[in-house]
Amino acid sequence: MINDSTLSAAFANANLPGVVGMIVDRDGVRFSQTLGVTDVDSKAPLAEDTRFQIASMTKALATLAAMQQVEAGRLSLDAPIGEVLPELADAKVLTGFDAAGQPQTRPAARPITLRHLLTHTAGFGYFFIHPQLLQYFAAVGMPVPGSIAGIRTPLLYDPGDRWEYSTSIDWAGLAVEAVTGSKLGDYMAEHVFAPLGMTRTGFDDTLPAGAAQVHVRDEAGALKVQPMFLGGGEYHNAGGGLIGTAPDYARFIRMVLNGGELDGQRLIGPALLAEMSRNQVGSLRAGYMGSAMPALAQPYDTFPDQHTGWTLGFLTNPETGPNGRSPGSLAWAGIFNSYYWIDPAAGVGGVMMSQLSPFGDPGALACFGALERMAYA
Repeated sequence: MINDSTLSAAFANANLPGVVGMIVDRDGVRFSQTLGVTDVDSKAPLAEDTRFQIASMTKALATLAAMQQVEAGRLSLDAPIGEVLPELADAKVLTGFDAAGQPQTRPAARPITLRHLLTHTAGFGYFFIHPQLLQYFAAVGMPVPGSIAGIRTPLLYDPGDRWEYSTSIDWAGLAVEAVTGSKLGDYMAEHVFAPLGMTRTGFDDTLPAGAAQVHVRDEAGALKVQPMFLGGGEYHNAGGGLIGTAPDYARFIRMVLNGGELDGQRLIGPALLAEMSRNQVGSLRAGYMGSAMPALAQPYDTFPDQHTGWTLGFLTNPETGPNGRSPGSLAWAGIFNSYYWIDPAAGVGGVMMSQLSPFGDPGALACFGALERMAYA
């Protein structure tokens, strides 16, 4: 029996607007708890199926869509992705800025591949993490939010040389569109969400009525609504554009725990799921993110004492985590302080949804840690 007071106690100390926490195993939901409100203005209570901007938790789902194309033979993990996305055929690496502040580049040493994109080793970055990209956009002009111009940046390093959290999954989503002839959201609705029974997940153009609102804290620590929306725009953002629910994401977690299928629906073959689940970056350390905009995302490292790696879609830990997570587990998060983990060795996983900025909030992390400890207690 899971002690349902553990998450409640952590939430009481966290100063969050609301949390939905779920623990699952291969057979179903072991624990679910909903605490708090959708927003502090309306004070509407959260429901288990309240919709949240899941932000970068989109990445694992989009990676699954890309791996379905690998399984179908439409994409290759190691062929130059420029064959599918001509924009990436002759990538340039940013080397610095001239005296007038204009960016200087050189040709990349090798082609970008889908494997590079899915492992964040292609060379791309994020302007809120990497200050040189802020400087780049200051020189060439800030892109319109939601535009493809926002991901048309030079590389920060040669493909395969480093791990840096990035917009590369956005490009992987565009590769899925290129080989399927469908908008990413339409493809995923038919081939990912419907088979998984994820009935309340999708790319919305506006924040739906009743969805949880993003909050910030004022100087006194009081919560207030801060309108922020990552969706919409000219393309379906595979790196962070989905809106979904905790029960929907829990079904994705259970699919991974069950080797690529759920309730008789197979999403990916066992061999490719195994490929998705193993460390792909060798001796490179993955998972640490700096910050160029701490008001949006603080520096973050899930396991600062471990040499964490990256699979095709997930952070993976080589040692047992402090809350009980097995070596070889899979995890990541969304920028509004939503988090999940998948532990195939123990057959358990969990998801916690919240909507607070900036990312890496200590109170939210304490709640997620409590949820994880509950799963292994």
